[in-house]
Amino acid sequence: MPSDAFAASTVLPESFARWFASRGWAPRAHQLDLLARASGGASVLLIAPTGAGKTLAGFLPSLTDLASRPRRKPGERYRGIHTLYISPLKALAVDIERNLGRPVAEMELDIVVETRTGDTPAHKRQRQKLVPPDILLTTPEQLALLIASKDAERFFAGLKYVVLDELHSLVTSKRGHLLALGLARLRRFVPELRTIGLSATVAEPDALRRWLVPQSSPDAMADVITVEGGAKPVITILDSEERVPWAGHSARYAIGEIYEAIKAHRTTLLFVNTRSQAEFLFRELWRVNEDTLPIALHHGSLDVAQRRRVENAMEANALRAVVATSTLDLGIDWGDVDLVVHVGAPKGASRLAQRIGRSNHRMDEPSRAILVPANRFEVLECRAALEANYLGAQDTPPLQQGALDVLAQHVMGMACAQPFDEADLLDEVRSAAPYAELDADTFARVVEFVATGGYALRSYERYARIRKTRDGLWRVSHPRFAQQYRLNVGTIIESPMLNVRMTRQRGKGGNVSGGPVLGKVEEYFLETLSPGDTFLFAGKMLRFEGIRENECFVSNATGQDARVPVYAGGKFPLSTYLAAEVRSMLADSERWRKLPEQVADWLAIQSEKSVLPKAGDLLVETFPRGNRHYMVAYPFEGRLAHQTLGMLLTRRLERAGAHPLGFVATDYALAIWAHSDMGALFRSGELPLSALFDEDMLGDDLDAWLAESWLLKRTFRACAVIAGLIEKRHPGQEKTGRQVTVSADLIYDVLRTHDPDHILLRATRADAAAGLLDVSRLADMLSRIRGRIMHKDLDRISPLAVPVMLEIGKERVKGDADEMLLSEVEEDLVHEAMGD
Repeated sequence: MPSDAFAASTVLPESFARWFASRGWAPRAHQLDLLARASGGASVLLIAPTGAGKTLAGFLPSLTDLASRPRRKPGERYRGIHTLYISPLKALAVDIERNLGRPVAEMELDIVVETRTGDTPAHKRQRQKLVPPDILLTTPEQLALLIASKDAERFFAGLKYVVLDELHSLVTSKRGHLLALGLARLRRFVPELRTIGLSATVAEPDALRRWLVPQSSPDAMADVITVEGGAKPVITILDSEERVPWAGHSARYAIGEIYEAIKAHRTTLLFVNTRSQAEFLFRELWRVNEDTLPIALHHGSLDVAQRRRVENAMEANALRAVVATSTLDLGIDWGDVDLVVHVGAPKGASRLAQRIGRSNHRMDEPSRAILVPANRFEVLECRAALEANYLGAQDTPPLQQGALDVLAQHVMGMACAQPFDEADLLDEVRSAAPYAELDADTFARVVEFVATGGYALRSYERYARIRKTRDGLWRVSHPRFAQQYRLNVGTIIESPMLNVRMTRQRGKGGNVSGGPVLGKVEEYFLETLSPGDTFLFAGKMLRFEGIRENECFVSNATGQDARVPVYAGGKFPLSTYLAAEVRSMLADSERWRKLPEQVADWLAIQSEKSVLPKAGDLLVETFPRGNRHYMVAYPFEGRLAHQTLGMLLTRRLERAGAHPLGFVATDYALAIWAHSDMGALFRSGELPLSALFDEDMLGDDLDAWLAESWLLKRTFRACAVIAGLIEKRHPGQEKTGRQVTVSADLIYDVLRTHDPDHILLRATRADAAAGLLDVSRLADMLSRIRGRIMHKDLDRISPLAVPVMLEIGKERVKGDADEMLLSEVEEDLVHEAMGD
């Protein structure tokens, strides 16, 4: 039946029709369409622009069905979960609870809506298992815990709908793999379960349609409803009167202009890509906040109480600006946000569209956004992202095959719930889209790993978490393993964090007593501090007092000389789509007219003094400077791919006798420096560039480098924690980061020596190739540039090389000395590159 025919055949219950009318609304066609399809038993993917009422559409089947049930009898408590809502963000679940509460209250519906996230107190989570709400708003990790309970089948017996919000964000990571396995278990409990996926940004709709339904056949897909239209956003790139920096990520040059934009709007949401940038930007805005405007900070490391205060203030329109990371970029609809400022390049067209959608959260009104590039290359990236947004281009990452460490975690969880038959569980797992191609041998090896730890570890009782009994079923071998599973469930592996706690007083001997917790900071950063050092966190200037019992104690400090915590995760990779657009822009001087004058002039001088590559070419420049020789390549493939390329190229240059000394990579370029003249090697044919950049480097060279690299150990550590081989948390205690590292490194060395085909090593190599190394993208690049490498042998640095050269040897110097040092280095490089 066509979409409009579905909508026409659907009649809202009278109470719902009155509620729509009371607010001056009429249900949109896609909302009625989804209601009809879902009520008829279909699973549905709804793709609609921001402000189109996706969330209400997703919940209409649940609300109307619940409204038709008899009201609770006096004393009736247990009715079971009717609808499960899965969110990628805790804040989004809280937002949905707030927004869903309005129609429920205004229509006087007998419906209970509650959230269950990692921030929910334990006593409330326990009560929810005994007296569940009708609609439970939760996260993938909490679902994993719920299905691992012995009474999970009873708990979910009445489940009818699962609503998956921001589906594109959920499915592209290991969290999505864990969630897909959880849905497969729910379908075993409730075969007629219907799923509703909601998304505004989708590159491959059919992949999401398959993800939403059990994979009984290759063509099994959910229905899809696509809503076209919506007002085009109004996006500008800040054309600053200040000089745009050559390098760096702070955008300090633009603070004054950002502040003026905040003053000119009701509420501004300022997005950055990392928590460190959020702390820095918040501090800088308060430094110039002469009007004492209410400006707040929101990121995932802050204490939950502080985050909730910010969210409540946003809803009450009590804030003029909020500096945020990705904690607020998905579906949040709070307050009268009328401007989004994106500080730094967005790294992806879809991510930019998602964040811009937080402004004027109405389908028929344009969102307004200002992009603030932090450096000159980011100007190009911001321009590419802006044009992609107007074209409606999407670049969400493709779906990956299910990770084996996640599968191992799930197998353990299913044993915690009840004894399982291996063949039955394999069938269930294969019904989840990420694992549809899983072969029986690999699954058997995953089960064996959970049961013994694998061949090299099978003699150690501590790794025997499940065992096969005479009835042929796998069972948990000891209750402590079930307890450890529940403490360690999930796939988000952060670097070890310590609570940051304010001190109340100093006692004898300098002892301090604890005050409120501000949030968490990574352990390795705190270990670089000495008592008396200052750093920025939670929007405060803090003095480091010391670490005691795995907590960091701090006090208030004054002054400007403070460090910003650096978080190990968090930097988004430059998307393939935007990288291609930047290359295209460099090659087309006609497009430079849309760039700020100072950036267009920079590119024009580069074309005079060297060359700008064609869109499909790779430019390689060589030049001497001081007593070293440099090679700078411009692949524009993202930092991860460039770092891997740098590692492999230095190995090849070493073999060629170039004596490389080091390299540095950015999202846009790669610079290698050496004792020998690399340009001479290329000119003479002694080392042809075609041989240096040959695709065969991804064979033996990559394997040899990985064998001696710390990267695989780091990746193995995360896989081992997810798979349950190493527990970060034990009942009553938590391992320090150093303890986890030592345990993982020892096991890694044992497995590499005695069991090189171990299932976790296989998972580690897959993770490293896709994540830390970006091997597939590097392979595509090497294939693309075959026969298309441009070499410019220069006598001095080129204008295009200045940004990456500024990254070489960059050291953190406290206070104004940092700015002075970088300014002096920059001045020398720029004069050399741009001068006559």
